[in-house]
Amino acid sequence: MIEGIDTTAMTAWLAERVDVEPPLAYERVGLGQSNLTYLVTDARGVRIVLRRPPMGQLLASAHDVAREHRILAALQGSDVPLPVVHGLCEDPAVADRPVLAVSFVEGLVLDERADAEGLSPAARHAVGLSLADTLARIHAVDLEAVGLADLASHKPYAARQLRRWSGQWELSRTREVAELDRLTARLHELEPEPGEVTLVHGDSHLRNVIVDPDDARVRAILDWELSTLGDPLADLGTLLAYWPRPGDPPTMRFDASMVEGFASREELVDHYVQACGRDVSALPFWHGLGLWKLAIILEGVRRRQLDDPRNLTAMGELPAEAVDQLVDAAHAVLDAAD
Repeated sequence: MIEGIDTTAMTAWLAERVDVEPPLAYERVGLGQSNLTYLVTDARGVRIVLRRPPMGQLLASAHDVAREHRILAALQGSDVPLPVVHGLCEDPAVADRPVLAVSFVEGLVLDERADAEGLSPAARHAVGLSLADTLARIHAVDLEAVGLADLASHKPYAARQLRRWSGQWELSRTREVAELDRLTARLHELEPEPGEVTLVHGDSHLRNVIVDPDDARVRAILDWELSTLGDPLADLGTLLAYWPRPGDPPTMRFDASMVEGFASREELVDHYVQACGRDVSALPFWHGLGLWKLAIILEGVRRRQLDDPRNLTAMGELPAEAVDQLVDAAHAVLDAAD
């Protein structure tokens, strides 16, 4: 038994779907503070990855691994780099929440700054460009052909995001944050006209990709729980929000992109435009929105950690300062655009 999963029951479930040889070893992996991730290894070294929602009370529609399963299954065989889907376990005898099972993808995950420093200078520069290419591939998916045209509403995406995440903030907040309220008002004022509707990953950043350790090509993009249909520039804005560079206001964001040699945000945008030819004039709004969403997500992490200590990771409790700094960074992005 591990936290959140009955390993005996899960071993039996996996054995019906994957060629595994018991006994299976289970361990929690990764630094993710949202869905919980486990690595399963059989007696021959075959590896499988499991994902399940965090423990405790969850917000409605959050951490929906069943939806993530639908998206990954639909994209199997597409041009998007992904793990192989083994199935979705919804048996309450195995876990109190659904569990997604996918193949283990060999490669490097940039979980720590040291991982980035271990890359060659050429690979450091290439990894962001490969991630921009991967976003262009996601945004090129034919929704009708893969059966995802009904995944979400086709109504204006910016308005949907502002409404949804404002609601998440009200449900997650642990305190009053006047600057976040001011940021929300600014984003409403800057809301762009509706654009095209594509598949949107929703959480595109360095820690959510597995890359080739030599050339930094993206082998798989992971963590599709926030995926939806909407404006493709939202993904590019999210990438920029997770891509701190020298000269930015201080934040507690993962700072691998600060290592010398990583592409600038301008290079990421230029590379994406070369790959797909889109107009990116509204990108400052989406960059600011990405930082705003990240602040709300981290406040939700703080709420879950305060409510249930089982959701703590090796990084410990997330401080309120992490949220406040992101709000300041978003204001700086919008100020620069003005």
